[in-house]
Amino acid sequence: MIELTEAGDVAVVRLAHGKVNALDLELLDAITDTFTALDAGDARAVVLTGAGRSFSAGVDLRRVIDGPPEYVDALLPALTRAFLAVFTTGKPVVAAVNGHAIAGGAVLVCACDHRLMAAGDARIGVTELLVGVPFPPAAMEIVRHAVGSYEEIMTGDTFEADLAPFVDTVVPPESLLDEAVATATRAARAVPPDTYRLTKEQLQAAVHDRLSRLGPQFDDRVATLWHRRRDDGTLATHLNRPRS
Repeated sequence: MIELTEAGDVAVVRLAHGKVNALDLELLDAITDTFTALDAGDARAVVLTGAGRSFSAGVDLRRVIDGPPEYVDALLPALTRAFLAVFTTGKPVVAAVNGHAIAGGAVLVCACDHRLMAAGDARIGVTELLVGVPFPPAAMEIVRHAVGSYEEIMTGDTFEADLAPFVDTVVPPESLLDEAVATATRAARAVPPDTYRLTKEQLQAAVHDRLSRLGPQFDDRVATLWHRRRDDGTLATHLNRPRS
């Protein structure tokens, strides 16, 4: 589900769950546990990437559709925990986007401090609204923190690497992981760990302030609409729609 290796002082976290690393309860809990442990561990920095042709295709909608209603009630908090576990890790975290990063997959990318993507035809974007479901508050704030606007959320557009507002650097696919490890290593060596951690906390303080004040107002409404889209067939229609 998650492959964890070391490259010098850098921990490399590779999502390896099914064909497209779809986010289900098990993978989300594994992401949370892995990043919580890495935050407290000896690694100086972290690289997050995916196995296969996708970084992550987002939430496993088939599990949402086929599972009981309680699955949604467990899924949404698990998404928030996983996104925040990556986002709040007090060390340099670099995304090495090896393939498609869609919806929740793109949010994971945005939760990283620096984002590299392999050149090619893979796409990245937050498509939740086009599926008919709202963002959990943490996901919305993380995306806004990364890209500086809500435009990408409202349009649901996806982008190739060279045009993606989510991406800092585009690199050849064959050098993606090496470049990501080098970027993480430079970041870790440039700043003392305690200074990096505090600075990251300061930069993210506004996000946590909004979540603490506004999150409780929206959590129940978000869950209600996820249940509604599950029950009225919207999610199934989207999942079964032919892809061009």
